[in-house]
Amino acid sequence: MEVAAARRSRTSTIRVAIVDDHRLVLDGLESRLGHRSSGVSVMAAESTWIGLLDHPGYPFDVVVLDLHLDDTIPIGTKLRTLQSAGSATVVMSRHADSGSINAAINAGALAFVPKTESAEELITAIHSAARHVQHLPAHVATVLAGFRATPDAGLGRQEQRALVLYAGGRSIKEVAIVMDTTEETVKSYIKRARRKFRMVGVDVGTRVLLRRHAIREGWIAPE
Repeated sequence: MEVAAARRSRTSTIRVAIVDDHRLVLDGLESRLGHRSSGVSVMAAESTWIGLLDHPGYPFDVVVLDLHLDDTIPIGTKLRTLQSAGSATVVMSRHADSGSINAAINAGALAFVPKTESAEELITAIHSAARHVQHLPAHVATVLAGFRATPDAGLGRQEQRALVLYAGGRSIKEVAIVMDTTEETVKSYIKRARRKFRMVGVDVGTRVLLRRHAIREGWIAPE
């Protein structure tokens, strides 16, 4: 945390980056958060994860990150990268289901703000994250409290990735291309993952059941 803390000590505002793959969302948030009274200074508004990492001002005090960017990088990987750099994270999403919220918080986000919330709610979340204090809007906290976590199936990294890509609608051939491996290897990953889930009492044996589970766990966005 030393890098971000040192930078924050030299300014009265919180240095914030926003990452969302919709330009209109970025422009709107940049305008709303840019008011002097907010105590927030938007230093970057990027449409891709790589764009954030390549920005000359990185790392930032707080990153406001869309949960479902149009890439295949797991949210856990992104949040661990930000934590290592000293940035706190506020996750925002157009979906406020228990799976999406749980996925973000378990990955290390300090706040979860649905895109239906006001700019004032987001500003409050940013200030809390900058102090390393968790913030959840009241109804989000209620949804999270009712979430029943799925038992850990102990999936390997490649098994998890293959399952997520397949659940997201890709064919076996497409998954193999993304993972740079063979179709038979992908089939093996998915078969082993399904067996491991079956051993902890979770049925993902069909494409429909797998997709439902993936949405519930926040792996993929609901339609």
